[in-house]
Amino acid sequence: MMTCLRPEEFAFTRREEKQAAADAVVAEVLEAVRREGDAALYAYEERFDGVKLQSLQVTPEEIEAAVEAAGDFVEILREARDNIAAFHRRQKRTGFVMDGDPGVVLGQRILPLERVGVYVPGGTARYPSTVLMDVTPAKIAGVEEIIMVTPPGPGGAIPADTLAAAHIAGADKIFKLGGAQAVAALAYGTQSVPRVDKIVGPGNIYVATAKRMVYGMVDIDMIAGPSDILVIADETADAACVAADLLGQAEHDKLSSAVLVTTSPALAERVRGELDAQLAALPRREIAGAAIAENSVIVVTDTLAHAVAIANSVAPEHLECCVAEPFALLPGIRNAGSVFLGHYAPEVLGDYFAGPNHTLPTSGTSRFSSPLSVDDFCKKSSFLYYQRDALERVADKVAAFARREGLDGHAASITKRFGEGNAR
Repeated sequence: MMTCLRPEEFAFTRREEKQAAADAVVAEVLEAVRREGDAALYAYEERFDGVKLQSLQVTPEEIEAAVEAAGDFVEILREARDNIAAFHRRQKRTGFVMDGDPGVVLGQRILPLERVGVYVPGGTARYPSTVLMDVTPAKIAGVEEIIMVTPPGPGGAIPADTLAAAHIAGADKIFKLGGAQAVAALAYGTQSVPRVDKIVGPGNIYVATAKRMVYGMVDIDMIAGPSDILVIADETADAACVAADLLGQAEHDKLSSAVLVTTSPALAERVRGELDAQLAALPRREIAGAAIAENSVIVVTDTLAHAVAIANSVAPEHLECCVAEPFALLPGIRNAGSVFLGHYAPEVLGDYFAGPNHTLPTSGTSRFSSPLSVDDFCKKSSFLYYQRDALERVADKVAAFARREGLDGHAASITKRFGEGNAR
């Protein structure tokens, strides 16, 4: 981890993933699944996940056994689900109707998507939290069918905690599928996997690439990159806690990034020492160590206002304000996926339990995009109704507009309604 003693030295550049190899592999997988359906899924699960499956769909018996195996953790999952649901219910919107002008009714309907696919990562870690965060808002939106896919582990099993979370959140069907092949199955449909209208959920570079390639055939939530965190801290912050928060994101992926921006040179040095000490004891120290060494930085700045400006430039996925007066910084923060205020709101609280969604815009995209929400599982449709007199009042103006664009057929669509023999 580099320390910049002067802010003008700070030039944080996110690591660019090499796409060429991933693009070629994913294109092959998508085409094979589109052509061959389930047969390709079985072959790719054996090739990429090392599992020879007998069936793709998780059975009710497997789910029941998983809930039992999860034990007391089920109650924690339920409480987290309730917190997430309470937050996301506030996001639900209704349509509207405008009927102020005589003979005119205009409106907008908000409709849930019919079928959604939720990708839950596996691989180096298990993520029941992602299940809760992605399935719960879909249920609140009113999605009719939620299809979940997640990579199987050794022996073809899915971790009990993940299946228990899916049961508690309300996933309708669960399939043992990971990687680009899972995205392909959701996008195209196969003999076993239903085609969906939208795919949500994070994944590795192959999952992200597949989502990008199928966008347009289906909708997607976002192209998720490696996780990142930026911590703004003053002299009141605890170095051990700040280091722990940085490592909490660094352990996700070797490409993850962790940035500290502080007004205290002394804190910067203490955090460096804590990072070294805590890394030595961290089970995922190889992953976290690479992220800290290659993609992370400590910046020392003179003022908190400058720290906020740096944060807005980076546009982090997670932004912690570990300062004496965190709410004083909030009005100036424009670019962040989720903001954690004060010394006792660590990012991990949002990962699991508090309620706001943890599926957040990465790689600087919080400049223009938002966390996953109920809105992501809805679509809008407008409607309009005019009586004859109401259309007649504006007919000349509409026809003139059409002719101005050189579209006489458009104009005729209006004028013929008031020609000879067309009275109603």
